Amino acid sequence: MAKNNKNCSFCGRPESQVDFFIMGQDGAHICNECALQAAEIVKENSLKKTKLPNLQKEQLPKPIEIKEYLDQFVIGQEEAKRYLSVAVYNHYKRLMQENTNDDVEIEKSNIIMVGSTGTGKTLLAKTIAKKLHVPFAIVDATVLTEAGYVGEDIESILTRLLQVADYDVKAAERGIVFIDEIDKIARKGDNPSITRDVSGEGVQQGLLKLLEGAVVNVPPQGGRKHPDQKMIAVNTQNILFVCGGAFDGIEKKIASRLNTRVVGYTAALGKDQVDNHNLLQYIAPQDLKSFGLIPEIIGRLPILTYLDPLDRGALRRILTEPKNSIIKQYIKLFNMDSIELKFNEDVLEYIVDKSVEFKLGARGLRSITETIMMDEMFETPSKNIKKLNISLSYAQSKIEKANINRLKTA
Repeated sequence: MAKNNKNCSFCGRPESQVDFFIMGQDGAHICNECALQAAEIVKENSLKKTKLPNLQKEQLPKPIEIKEYLDQFVIGQEEAKRYLSVAVYNHYKRLMQENTNDDVEIEKSNIIMVGSTGTGKTLLAKTIAKKLHVPFAIVDATVLTEAGYVGEDIESILTRLLQVADYDVKAAERGIVFIDEIDKIARKGDNPSITRDVSGEGVQQGLLKLLEGAVVNVPPQGGRKHPDQKMIAVNTQNILFVCGGAFDGIEKKIASRLNTRVVGYTAALGKDQVDNHNLLQYIAPQDLKSFGLIPEIIGRLPILTYLDPLDRGALRRILTEPKNSIIKQYIKLFNMDSIELKFNEDVLEYIVDKSVEFKLGARGLRSITETIMMDEMFETPSKNIKKLNISLSYAQSKIEKANINRLKTA
């Protein structure tokens, strides 16, 4: 510790304005405040290196390992998990490819997932983000508009990725982006209009260069581009894009296509082989084109997979089995108040029945459980009780009281 009336070698403040100095060699001094700031800088850089390590090929999570991790959090959806696991694994390997003399360059395989609401598209993306060692950003396509119009520009997608990577451009350029609600930017109609389709086909055309791979100038804080604004150049060549959407009504396009293929003597046989309860399993790129995606963007999303609709058995498993299941979340919430929460088995069956009835998917499980538990979550923390048991009669009374019938779909 120094008491020589010296100045800090970093901030220049004298000894009288700080608590103490730390002396170094050749008369150098650092004050206690500068030392704390230096410690924070070292901590941030070490965290960044921990978050984005340079993995070796032996350390890469194999597709089976990635899928096993997804199985802990997401029930069912085997097909989508396999496609997603392979896409992510190949993305890792692509980042590691070394210069070879065979002139073979591995191209990225962007993926698009189709599934009705509440089947787990966003959950798959969020879950796999926990497993990855690359920056991962989730963006919503519904807010995007063509450049120059009210809304967010296409480049805002990369702004989110830069923020996740702490503005480390090299790290962001090997990241993964999940674009949710991709179906909301479908072409509004085939008929020409006097107005521009600025939130539909215009956005799709703007996405082409991002999906294909190009150097894009990104505003660091998002928002509109300005002539005097400093831009960050980001190369999207190595960024993997995963898209998801409900594509509500695309089953009609699939059914129409399947019917046109059934002709003549084998017509009856062909119809029997088609599973009308899950037409999404027959989805093909031409169905996406019929729905309103332009051929150019379909070609840049070469891997197409689907998510199965959730039946009653899957919903029942979702309620209790995953690591972060809804019931486990409520048990933990009450446990934080030293209250042991228990649901009767018939209550769980009742919640599943209501979710099936209202056609809300997995999200419906949460809404119904929240409605049942709201009064207890409000009153119980103020009561001196250690155990709470939820019965079927109690659950039914809360559902009827809340008039949850308003959630029914037409």
